[in-house]
Amino acid sequence: MIEVKGLVKNYGTLRAVDGVSFSVRKGDILGFLGPNGAGKSTTMKMITGFVRPDSGTALVDGIDVSEDPVAVKSRIGYLPENAPAYAEMTVGEFLGFIAEVRGYREAGARQAHVERAVTLTHLLSVRDQTIETLSKGYKQRVGFAQALLHDPPTLILDEPTDGLDPNQKNEVRLLIKKMAAEKAVILSTHILEEVEAICTRVIIISRGRIVADQTPAELLARKPGARMDEIFRSLTDRDV
Repeated sequence: MIEVKGLVKNYGTLRAVDGVSFSVRKGDILGFLGPNGAGKSTTMKMITGFVRPDSGTALVDGIDVSEDPVAVKSRIGYLPENAPAYAEMTVGEFLGFIAEVRGYREAGARQAHVERAVTLTHLLSVRDQTIETLSKGYKQRVGFAQALLHDPPTLILDEPTDGLDPNQKNEVRLLIKKMAAEKAVILSTHILEEVEAICTRVIIISRGRIVADQTPAELLARKPGARMDEIFRSLTDRDV
């Protein structure tokens, strides 16, 4: 579903992403880990077509993002970090607007997709509130709802549980696991327990390069008895 080939991105003299390659199949939940500034968000933005790579490319559902970024965007549900929204709109209005942008012009189809997204993300109680009045957790749910709205085959989620309380985090994790059976999912997170709870694979990136690509169990087997955070530090502190 997703194939990343040698992505490189430079910002001036800084090489933010340095030859990153990997693939994600349907049913995979890929945890994308790394310290701040490691290149996680930049890599995700290149896959989604929001940032153009200096070299390399990514294919989503067989479509090259460099050649047809609009078609790629139609096949991706993207939750960026600090997902933007029109604060003066209500939740229902905003999701209706997103549905129309996604091509659902007929009122019945548009409403059906909004209802599904609101239900999946537990936004029914605040659907008539303006987004600016919502807590950080509910704003995050609105971002998640817009990513799910068109039922895409791939989900790319940048810190999807950021700002949620423990119960809300659990709900989102369960939803991701449920949906992943029919989708390819990439999620970045700083919550290592989240990786062990829901991810089928883990990629750790440091200084723009991949330093590990394994299952959570394989990572833990590197140092029997060590915690995930200890293994993470050992991989990201070393020179790459």
